[in-house]
Amino acid sequence: MVRILLLVFLTASLYGQGTFPKSTPEAEGVSSSQISNFIDAANSSGLEFHSLMILKNGKKIAEGWWSPYGPNLKHTMYSVSKSFTATAIGLLQEEGKINVKDKVISFFPDKLPENVSENLSKLSIHHLLTMSVGMAKEPGLSMVGDDWVKGFLASTYDYEPGSRFLYNSAATYMLSAIVQKVTGQKLIDYLKPRLFDPLGIKGMDWESDPMGINVGGWGLRIKTEDMAKFGQLFLQKGLWNGKQIVPQSWIAEATKAQIFQNPSKTENRNEWEQGYGYQMWRGSHNHYRADGAFGQYIIQLADQNAVIVITSEMNDMGKGMKLVWDHLIPAFKSNTPLPKSGETKKLTKKLASLHIAPLNTTPSSKSYSGTTPKQYKLESKAMMPFESITISDDKKSCKIVLEQKGKTHSYTLGKNKWTKTITDRKGPNLAGQAKNSQEGLAPFETFGSCTWISDTELKLAIKYIEGPHTENILCTFDKENISVKYEHMMTDKKNPPVFVGSMVR
Repeated sequence: MVRILLLVFLTASLYGQGTFPKSTPEAEGVSSSQISNFIDAANSSGLEFHSLMILKNGKKIAEGWWSPYGPNLKHTMYSVSKSFTATAIGLLQEEGKINVKDKVISFFPDKLPENVSENLSKLSIHHLLTMSVGMAKEPGLSMVGDDWVKGFLASTYDYEPGSRFLYNSAATYMLSAIVQKVTGQKLIDYLKPRLFDPLGIKGMDWESDPMGINVGGWGLRIKTEDMAKFGQLFLQKGLWNGKQIVPQSWIAEATKAQIFQNPSKTENRNEWEQGYGYQMWRGSHNHYRADGAFGQYIIQLADQNAVIVITSEMNDMGKGMKLVWDHLIPAFKSNTPLPKSGETKKLTKKLASLHIAPLNTTPSSKSYSGTTPKQYKLESKAMMPFESITISDDKKSCKIVLEQKGKTHSYTLGKNKWTKTITDRKGPNLAGQAKNSQEGLAPFETFGSCTWISDTELKLAIKYIEGPHTENILCTFDKENISVKYEHMMTDKKNPPVFVGSMVR
């Protein structure tokens, strides 16, 4: 333990605003072959990984992106955002502007319901941080109305705050609202000189609600290496480049189990039942992590002095975590260097060749339908992703134009390859129905692929590579009619929505 603490202190001064110093797995006591085994298992798991970065002793020992994802791209964090929001609360408390014991109603006297219940009057910042607000059900305030603060305070508080855990993204939103109320700045602007700038994190963005408040519980977009910096900062107990930028006492409070999700369960707890800190999850192998939907992870391993960062689009996050424990935990073999191995070069080569295969166009596939655009207008139906689709294609690609809410959006999709398109059309998002969702963000970078799987069926895949999600669109043609099956990670897998239409030109 003494050696680990010494390494933490020494590595804190190795880097400032640049990238991490690089090393090899073996030089830091880690097995390249075990990391390689993890990658093989990930590729055969049926889960879609987008990036992997591993730090040991403050040094980068492995990094890779599954093309078309890459190191310069931001990635939607989903609930990893919560850990950044909580850090702002820690900084505000250190500045003496708030205390976690402060009552939430004290910040918003003009937004309180007519009758403030006893439970609401007891609600503190600590309860927001620990997801122990006292609600039986998370409010859907992100889906309706403009004033989310007022909606949250008007919700029903069924239990005494602090008495039980309920995962509640709206509670994290309230933390962001408190930051803005106290400082007069958006959460992202408050954190910029205090956290983002010292860590050298640039180009980040964060979704806002209709009132201009960063949503807090989701919506932050940063790069894989930025995630690793945040993880290493916590592993170093808030010390960065010789400066204490987050209080050590806050790190200790944030990363310990403040509450248990299911306190009556003492055995066989899964990774979401082992305790919750201040917007941080506790888990097996004495780890804690920032954790986001569909497999966005910053995993801090205190015993191994290591950080593992993963971005992905997983449909089974438990399965993804098990891959980490089965293959990466055994990789950390020693606190002293291992003998040099030929596996190191093999791992480097494997990491450099990671990719997600585009849709496959076989020699027997139909080549193309013709370069004359054909537009199909879809019959009106709830939750339509677009009102019309225009298609033209040739032997190398197909071009589609999607009309949505009166705007047209053009994409080029490659055959046997991914082809890049920039679009201002919003891609799939777990909070896509929230009013103002993804507003204010820059146009999205996408990569698309297409193939004819029969003479009447054209399959399209559009990856929004600054986030986790892919749109899968299957167009089936019958003379002048079309049937469109539309799928992404949030649609019903057994009964995906199908839309029908007819040619208009």
